[in-house]
Amino acid sequence: MRAWPGHPTPLGATWNGEGVNFALWSAGADGVEVCLFDGDVETRIALEESTFHVWHGYVPEVGPGQRYGFRVHGGYHPPSGLRYNPAKLLLDPYAQAISGDLTFDDAVFGYPGDPLGDEPDRRDSAPFVPRSVVAHGYFPWGDDHRPRVPWDDTVIYELHVRGFTMRHPDIPAHLRGTYAGLAHPAAIGYLRDLGVTAVELLPVHHFVTEPALSRRGLVNYWGYNTVGYFAPHAAYSSAGSCGEQVREFKAMVRALHAAGIEVILDVVYNHTAEGDESGPTLCFRGIGNTGYYRLGSDDPAQYVDYTGCGNTLDMRHPYVLQLLMDSLRYWVTEMHVDGFRFDLASALARSMHDVDKLSGFFDVVHQDPVVSQVKLIAEPWDVGPGGYQVGEFPPLWTEWNGRYRDTMRAFWAGESHGVRDLGYRLTGSSDLYADDGRRPFASINFVTCHDGFTLRDLTTYQVKHNDANGEDNDDGTNDNRADNCGAEGETDDPRINAVRRRQARNVMATLLLSTGVPMLLAGDELRRTQGGNNNAYCQDNDISHLDWSRPADAVELHGFVRRLIALRRASPVFRQRVFFEGRPVPGGDGGKDLAWFRHDGGEMTDDDWFDPTLQTIGMYLDGRGIRHRGPRGERVVDDTYLLVLHAGGGDRTFVLPGEPLGASYEVVVDTCYEDGVPPGQLPSYPGGLELPLTARSVVLLRVRR
Repeated sequence: MRAWPGHPTPLGATWNGEGVNFALWSAGADGVEVCLFDGDVETRIALEESTFHVWHGYVPEVGPGQRYGFRVHGGYHPPSGLRYNPAKLLLDPYAQAISGDLTFDDAVFGYPGDPLGDEPDRRDSAPFVPRSVVAHGYFPWGDDHRPRVPWDDTVIYELHVRGFTMRHPDIPAHLRGTYAGLAHPAAIGYLRDLGVTAVELLPVHHFVTEPALSRRGLVNYWGYNTVGYFAPHAAYSSAGSCGEQVREFKAMVRALHAAGIEVILDVVYNHTAEGDESGPTLCFRGIGNTGYYRLGSDDPAQYVDYTGCGNTLDMRHPYVLQLLMDSLRYWVTEMHVDGFRFDLASALARSMHDVDKLSGFFDVVHQDPVVSQVKLIAEPWDVGPGGYQVGEFPPLWTEWNGRYRDTMRAFWAGESHGVRDLGYRLTGSSDLYADDGRRPFASINFVTCHDGFTLRDLTTYQVKHNDANGEDNDDGTNDNRADNCGAEGETDDPRINAVRRRQARNVMATLLLSTGVPMLLAGDELRRTQGGNNNAYCQDNDISHLDWSRPADAVELHGFVRRLIALRRASPVFRQRVFFEGRPVPGGDGGKDLAWFRHDGGEMTDDDWFDPTLQTIGMYLDGRGIRHRGPRGERVVDDTYLLVLHAGGGDRTFVLPGEPLGASYEVVVDTCYEDGVPPGQLPSYPGGLELPLTARSVVLLRVRR
């Protein structure tokens, strides 16, 4: 069988109703074959045309569902960066579906012994590697439309497709762990009832497990080991892996959109699943190693690793940058997703060695008419020199605010460093984002995420317990900085458990009442525990899966979080679109939009911000004049609150500001109660009187004039 000449664009496998055009970029190859599979029977067809380093050919009578791969011929000389090896079957970088499992036989590695040597491994890898699949793009989207939730109204819920649905009793067993499970009315109903506006999905680009994990009998659960940037992960499909996963993913997005919920993907464009020079040859390494990867300038046989995962994709190369942008556009236009969270985004921005805010990556994203219109979130760090870039990404980008996480953990742990940093974090981190014209919603606020302790474990364990990961508990970090109330691990002591539950409410209240965009870790509102494992990346089991049994304490916390989200939605003063900076407000009474108070009722002085003994602070937010977008249009509201945070280990009082700031104060939230609400009629206190505070607590008061 021979291929017709075909076309060099678009890259990948494109079906036109009668056959498939195959196009693969490979700059240094001597020849390329597309390999079609019928079961285990392989038919190799040479792509004899090459246009600007793109090898292409059209094969008639081939259509959707066809499994295929590539074999690329060329030189094998690792000291020069060349690792072509036609014995290795390679995935299509543009494959829209991937089928089959990876088996770590010796044949999947490109070398027989020394990964730096000149001798290639000549064993055929085809029996042990997954196949690309020709996909058909049609899907009945109907009247699907993006919710387009404004940033300042957004509440993000970070979840794992499999972990969120795997143990849900109301999701049919055959749908648990899948896209269809997340689209089930039980899952969507829970998300709507909670009040979140967006789900941020841990990686759903097709990924594989690392060799080291496989040898330990474990799997990559989180998914930060991508091998297919256009293909939904096949294992999350209930319908099949020969294109069915594409339709099932689209149906999930359509169902979430119908509920008003946006879909944000956690994407891993900084490295691939091929690892360092000792890793398997699955795709990019065998297609164009010197183009796809950052190689050592002194020794191209080895990889530059800014990611901690063995390799770094080279965004300086135009075809690699094109791959990234084509992938992003595909997920927006064809899969209808609403945004992206970029894992280790600093690694993408590196032009030479330093993180460059003017790199080609940013330029292309900002100019792209599709990608620039969706939500863009950076994880603003990598493991390379100068890689911590919180606050340094350009306008258009929001960032996971790691400084918010660290500051809130330190405050509620009772650390004494002064409260200056706390003030910035509560009000949108203007010190990080205001100088380049960004708004408060540039700050994605979080205290817990998939990487680290859950909220329950944060207040239960002082040290990590990662023995199940098989790394002698050396993985993960020990930067918990939590107040575990004098006991390590779970305990039956009711006093300790009561304080721990209150600390969880304190964190949730602080997070959901801070300016910026809050992000919750799925299950934190249900008191999910991982048993102290703070690096459960390889635990596809009950350690990671959400427990939906809902004991009494989980029901109370869930209700508390639900009410806080509803309060945030109803009160625009907590969703500010501009920074509050102590400016006068309408009314002529001397009031300011933002004021800070000590426990004695006095306004904070410059020295107070640096007082290491200060553990109680009041934040007064005056919302007069805020323009609120409601269901009946925009209107001006009088929306004023006093938020009191007390991290001290003993009870105390707080003197409420008097007139003209407040005639009286109505308690709306008090974390000393299990459900966060005082029983009976909400208590009210006149301005100028003392408010009693329980040790380690948050009180939110609505101001009455």
